[in-house]
Amino acid sequence: MRPTNIVRMALLNGLSLISVTDHNSVSNQQAMARAAKTYGIAYWYGVELQTKEEVHVLGYFRNEEDVEDFDGWLRTVRDTTMNRIDHFGNQYLLDENDEILGQERDSLILSLNASLNECVVQIKKANRRVVLAHVMDRKNGILRQLAFIPKNLNFDGIEITKENQKDELLKAYPWLKDKTFFLNSDAHRLIDIHDAGQTMSEEEIEAFWRNEP
Repeated sequence: MRPTNIVRMALLNGLSLISVTDHNSVSNQQAMARAAKTYGIAYWYGVELQTKEEVHVLGYFRNEEDVEDFDGWLRTVRDTTMNRIDHFGNQYLLDENDEILGQERDSLILSLNASLNECVVQIKKANRRVVLAHVMDRKNGILRQLAFIPKNLNFDGIEITKENQKDELLKAYPWLKDKTFFLNSDAHRLIDIHDAGQTMSEEEIEAFWRNEP
């Protein structure tokens, strides 16, 4: 998936706000943000981390400076095993016009040398937000890996992929009512990008960034 293709598909599906959260890398965030701006769609800088416990955690950032600062830490905990292109495919670095600038050398599919709590602490710096990824789906959701959601974990939101999952989670964890729920497609192919399925007001979005329920 290339930046302009992602943005065009998002617009075609009626989306007005998107975020691309590459696995253990923020190197394509600038290209995505510029492509989104060109096509007039709102964009949140983001990343998906795979912690030492193999839990997937999403980090969201408000500006490019926060992303660059976070990248400095991320590269110190990322596994430096070289990516096997023949097995895992290319890890392209792109610009906003889909031109290939290079590749990420490190194998991004491997877990970071950082615990769940350490990843959360690093994301939370400088008005960044933490969302637990695909909580009820895929093997790397926190419920699949840890079998519970720690109440003392300092996160801001929950990612679900189906609307009924919110009721299931609130039944099991009533205290999650104070968290923001996101209905995301978690798309790995253009065809998997959802149609618009959740509406958030500007007030709700700002409340999320202020860390308010």
